[in-house]
Amino acid sequence: MTSSENTIHRVMHPIKHRQLTVLKVVDLTPRMRRVTLGGEQLQGFVSLGSDDHVKLLFANNAEEQAAMDALDLPKDGIKPTMREYTPRRIDLVNNELDLDFVLHGDGPASTWAAQAKPGHRLNIAGPRGSLVVPDIFDSYLLVGDETAIPAIGRRLEELGAGRKVLVVVEIEDEHERQALPSKADVEVIWVERHKQSVLDVLAGLQLPGGDLYAWVALEKALTRKAKALLLEEKGIADDRLKAAAYWRLDPHDEE
Repeated sequence: MTSSENTIHRVMHPIKHRQLTVLKVVDLTPRMRRVTLGGEQLQGFVSLGSDDHVKLLFANNAEEQAAMDALDLPKDGIKPTMREYTPRRIDLVNNELDLDFVLHGDGPASTWAAQAKPGHRLNIAGPRGSLVVPDIFDSYLLVGDETAIPAIGRRLEELGAGRKVLVVVEIEDEHERQALPSKADVEVIWVERHKQSVLDVLAGLQLPGGDLYAWVALEKALTRKAKALLLEEKGIADDRLKAAAYWRLDPHDEE
């Protein structure tokens, strides 16, 4: 093994702007929609980390749309609205990319996904880089909400047999549960946010044994609290935990 194959490492990628076409739209749950994008411009797309993200670009006016159609970005004065999403599935043989959207009723990405139909176009850029976490750990703890399910699902599909994985997912209700296939030995705890606190669930967990790697992606304030709990109460080492804020309930929370 090379050093990069058995250590957590980051790989940077050239940023490329692509315009892709909607091929298929499938509702996975009442609030989660999968949009399959395609096109020859997907060639060369690289995503090495299960929680990578691409930027989705949404024009605010005709001038921005024209620049995006011409793939003329960056361009002075052109600042499309951007949102970040995890590539759920990449198939470069058939030039397909799956993105999963939570249909929460507002925001440019959710609104676009709710209206998406085959033939519609979407501009994306990136990923800028990948944090590669090789499958070198005995066990894993994966914690997130609906926005993190694409990254969690992709990670589970990448893990090999013999690994123990504990997954905690905060969802709106029981209808938002999804199949999360894996070769690993996986236990999934679905937490309905109006019935339970995900922090209370984490506090009561018995973590899998062995060398454990933990990953957390929730609302920003909740991520901060979950990280502190796992470090201080569960004794997870800082270099064995990645915690990311996938969205903010308070738009003024810039800490």
